[in-house]
Amino acid sequence: MTQLTSWLTWPFRLFGFAAWFAKEVIVANFSVLRDNLTPGQDSTPGIARVPTRCETDVEITALAALVTLTPGTLTLGTTVESRTHARVLFVHGMYSDGPDALRAEVARIEDRLLRALRRKGDAR
Repeated sequence: MTQLTSWLTWPFRLFGFAAWFAKEVIVANFSVLRDNLTPGQDSTPGIARVPTRCETDVEITALAALVTLTPGTLTLGTTVESRTHARVLFVHGMYSDGPDALRAEVARIEDRLLRALRRKGDAR
């Protein structure tokens, strides 16, 4: 992708991400609502350590905020690994099938977020 093309597509990528995330929040709200209004409980709570590809404070803050905004998930904290300098989130999820599934959910949000935020449009 050329620099001009990436600049021109950047606002559309941001808008597309916002629309996708709004849909995800609505779907998650219905899951939590269904679980609260029906007998029994379907939740399988757990905590996962989630390494990220975020490079800036803006990216890690946005990812942590988006995870927390999604019903059924909560960012508990962040840290930076001393050896690799990778940024790590600690995430609590109410409806995941273990830490790997929770990491995959956060990675899906992260991929789309980084593609939308970075001017080059590259999530790597």
